[in-house]
Amino acid sequence: MSNPPAIILGTRPEIIKMAPIAAELGHLNHPFQLIHTGQHYSRNMSEIFLRELGMPPLTHFLNIGKGTSSQQLAKCLIGLEKLFLGNPPSVILVEGDTNTVLAGALSGSKLNIPVVHVEAGLRSNDFRMPEEYNRRVTDHVSTILLAPTQNNARNLRNEHVAGKVFVTGNTVIDACLRNLPIAEKKSTILYDQDLEKDSYALATIHRAENVDNPQTLSNFIEIFERSPLPVILPLHPRTVKNCKRFGLWEHIIHGTNIGVIEPVGYWDFLVLMANCGFIMTDSGGIQEEATAPNIRKKCFVLRTSTERQEAVDAGFAELVGVKPKPVVKRLWDWIENDWSVPKRKSPFGDGTAAEKTVEILKKAGYC
Repeated sequence: MSNPPAIILGTRPEIIKMAPIAAELGHLNHPFQLIHTGQHYSRNMSEIFLRELGMPPLTHFLNIGKGTSSQQLAKCLIGLEKLFLGNPPSVILVEGDTNTVLAGALSGSKLNIPVVHVEAGLRSNDFRMPEEYNRRVTDHVSTILLAPTQNNARNLRNEHVAGKVFVTGNTVIDACLRNLPIAEKKSTILYDQDLEKDSYALATIHRAENVDNPQTLSNFIEIFERSPLPVILPLHPRTVKNCKRFGLWEHIIHGTNIGVIEPVGYWDFLVLMANCGFIMTDSGGIQEEATAPNIRKKCFVLRTSTERQEAVDAGFAELVGVKPKPVVKRLWDWIENDWSVPKRKSPFGDGTAAEKTVEILKKAGYC
């Protein structure tokens, strides 16, 4: 009998989106390996997410740590090859577009191990983003491609990928539906921060093309300072480092309209999303979470492109760019015009993506 599947993780979004698949495999008593590369690993960046999402103990931890993108990729590839050379899994599952995902897909390709790409087919066509290259290469070496939407599947077919394409929805919707009820019972973040429902905006910024640019980072601080609602800002370590490097740290922590807090766990973040007035972010995953049936929030995307166009088309997300004047004007216009939640359902599925994924794995003979 072949070895069980290997789920490879490296960052918080991967933990969130792979957790429903792990839970479904566990529910059906299908064994699997859980491998964390250590691309992000700290109490707030990974450990608390693994615990809150009920993930089983890690089978392997590569501890690749910090480094340049190329160094992380190389360490991942070497570590995964050592694990798989003498004991290959039946299939490798990767999710998204990080260095960990690319390394997992390449290691499978080099060792003739089938690769399943969860969240395949996303395209921003913004080649400033290293993630755009990661997701494209991963798609073209994958055996099975699980596209969240028909639009994503169309992208894959237009590129003539070699693997089989399936539309499953996005497991992030599964995660929101499963975990928000738990979060509302467990989290004390609203009490701790003295927040009332709809009284604040939630913001996150972390993308390299934004926070590594001193002008763009300064623009974001100005946007938050001029927001019509006070801003709660869980600050990513990369952003903290760059604020200090660019001389913006005192400005951001002493802003009268900005509440900087430490990165929070998954339960706290779900509660912050569900109770905010609106969201400002450069994250991809948050654009999806904002559409979940139990969240449904307006999401202003602080970027000039998105690989989640479906959220824009559905009326939840809106690309507003990175310039303070038009962004602030749009925020105030939105507040004054009393936005209502779109009648459309989430374009990213109904919360059954993990179930569909495991059924596909079973039919392919991988578990």
